[in-house]
Amino acid sequence: MTDSDRDGVRPRVRVEDVGRRYDSPQGVVRALEGVDFDVDAGEFVCLVGPSGSGKTTLFRIIAGLEESTTGTVYLAGDPVEGPGPDLGLVFQEYHLFPWRTVSGNVGFGLEQQGVDRDRRERRVRDLLELVGLDGFAESYPRDLSGGMKQRVALARALAVDPDLLLMDEPFGAVDAQTKRMLQSELLDIWSETGKTILFVTHDVEEAVTLADRVIVMATDPGRVREVVEIGTDRPRSRSDASFGEYYERIMELIRA
Repeated sequence: MTDSDRDGVRPRVRVEDVGRRYDSPQGVVRALEGVDFDVDAGEFVCLVGPSGSGKTTLFRIIAGLEESTTGTVYLAGDPVEGPGPDLGLVFQEYHLFPWRTVSGNVGFGLEQQGVDRDRRERRVRDLLELVGLDGFAESYPRDLSGGMKQRVALARALAVDPDLLLMDEPFGAVDAQTKRMLQSELLDIWSETGKTILFVTHDVEEAVTLADRVIVMATDPGRVREVVEIGTDRPRSRSDASFGEYYERIMELIRA
């Protein structure tokens, strides 16, 4: 029983004894084994670990894009059985429709849900303002920078008002200055919307900057080594001693 259960509050996400095995010419590959953790509603949790620790595989299982061999993922108490509107997905690759405008990309999920035009346009307008793109509604992806494309992808994920925002290395393809700007903007959006965020990254500095808690994965098989709670207030400065202490602690866990 978790602390959330004892307090009478159901976690937004529960990963329970999740394992994933693959058959290969060399034998069975254990990508994940015995992965357990909870994410509470409104929490910002980062997932880090060395290559081969199963971060992306776990992301895909939580997103319903891949099945686990053992265990179950629950979203608000219900088992995840496939992608759905209660999950918003943001990847490193933007996956925008090049033939659609910015507003057309953001509103795509709403169209699929049959939301009427007036409501859809209001929602898209509000989201573009939220991500700082209100002047680019009629632009096409080819006219945007990498950082702007990722803002469109984030707005599209938020459009259907998902319970959980899953992000897999979303800022990995942009330069360092743009990455820091996007991190700050994401924290503002998280604070304003109250969304639950599970964020996969290989960048430990990014995890310490963003997260309430950092789940550190280990390899062979992929599993949770330790969960590190970041106890300093935001915004966090990389020059602070506490920031460096968290960074070194997590790096030691990864190197181990």
